[in-house]
Amino acid sequence: MRIAEVIGTVTLSRMHPAVERARWIIGVPFSLKALGDQLDPDGEDLVIYDQLGAGHGQRIGVSEGVEASAPFHPAKKPVDAYCAAILDQVSIRK
Repeated sequence: MRIAEVIGTVTLSRMHPAVERARWIIGVPFSLKALGDQLDPDGEDLVIYDQLGAGHGQRIGVSEGVEASAPFHPAKKPVDAYCAAILDQVSIRK
């Protein structure tokens, strides 16, 4: 799981039937250095499936790959990144 910051939403005019009525957000992941030094996120933007209602500027926990589709098991959904948590606080010990 990675930590990302929400920077926007995605609007689709057509989609796969398995993800109809889904909410999609755009998030930018943090590197460990950026988190530790309280810098801006520095990863590549991701389109993320969101069922939690994450808002602009919030930090979220993102699962990717096979783990991203695990919440939907046994149904199959074409999801590569999933918002698994909205984070209130992140603390890093150095």
